[in-house]
Amino acid sequence: MSKKTEHILVIRLSAMGDVAMTVPVLRALTEQYSNVKLTVLTKAFFKPLFRDVPNVSVFEADLKGNHKGVFGLYKLSKALKKTGFDSVADLHNVLRSNILKFFFFGKKVVQIDKGRAEKKALVSGEIFQQLKTTHQRYADVFKHLGYPIDLSNPKFSNPSELNSNSLQWIGKDSKPLIGIAPFAAFKGKAYPLSQMLTVIEALSKNYKIVLFGAKGIEENQLQTIADKNDNVINLAGKLSLNDELDIISNLKLMISMDSGNAHLAAMQGVKVLTIWGVTHPFAGFYPFHQDKTNAVLANRSKFPKLPTSVYGNTFPEGYEDVFSTISPEDILNKIEAILK
Repeated sequence: MSKKTEHILVIRLSAMGDVAMTVPVLRALTEQYSNVKLTVLTKAFFKPLFRDVPNVSVFEADLKGNHKGVFGLYKLSKALKKTGFDSVADLHNVLRSNILKFFFFGKKVVQIDKGRAEKKALVSGEIFQQLKTTHQRYADVFKHLGYPIDLSNPKFSNPSELNSNSLQWIGKDSKPLIGIAPFAAFKGKAYPLSQMLTVIEALSKNYKIVLFGAKGIEENQLQTIADKNDNVINLAGKLSLNDELDIISNLKLMISMDSGNAHLAAMQGVKVLTIWGVTHPFAGFYPFHQDKTNAVLANRSKFPKLPTSVYGNTFPEGYEDVFSTISPEDILNKIEAILK
């Protein structure tokens, strides 16, 4: 006899990479437990991330408007209760979700263990070992709700069919697509653009290069590169997230920093090469289901304090030069090995 349908409210409000990392976990959950229904509480911008996950609906949090402040969160809690959820998986565990937890009195709530103590030990040099991945930390929340998840054999959707809006940017020729997302939230994670340009120029001889970034400064920098190079397209600020995801699903490879675009590609089963500066895969943010060798790391012999930060925002004097130990040739050799 099958279990009754359980409705779980899943909370993960930001940032994009962290939200994207929930996707393969939720997909595995709904595939392995057909009786589970999920409502994901997140920002409206992130709604397309969940488009291919069965039994999932998205509840949009308006944190700068209707749901701002404690009173706004109270209104949000009342609206969420009307969805009829049975339990709560808090994959964020921040002040906002803790306030919501208070308003959900009587409901079972399991919150993520972010492993703050282990991560502090990692960046302080007390330990240097692989910590539990963020994907597994998410899965542990559902295990405590009674739904252990096997993440070892994931299923991915086929590449999306590109609509006319996407095709007008990338064209219809048969050149394989390689995505490059050269930026990150913090300098300590962003490979120098002048060196990445060498990689772009080399790859553009045989591939069509698609550049990803944010509107504004990043968009303008990438446009300058695209204007000067054949087979290079700048998509920053050009398309909706939905259309960007379609294009990413068609990439032969995504080249990214330790940042959101790596996870947007990995959640769709696309191969990802990641470039690491002052952060390190040991902190648990390696893209989902990627070969452990699909990474280029700064030289720890020359910079023994690596990783200096979980998020790339802090590093000692001199460590702004960690990327000097990664040459464009190192990256091109790794790309060649992955594509073989």
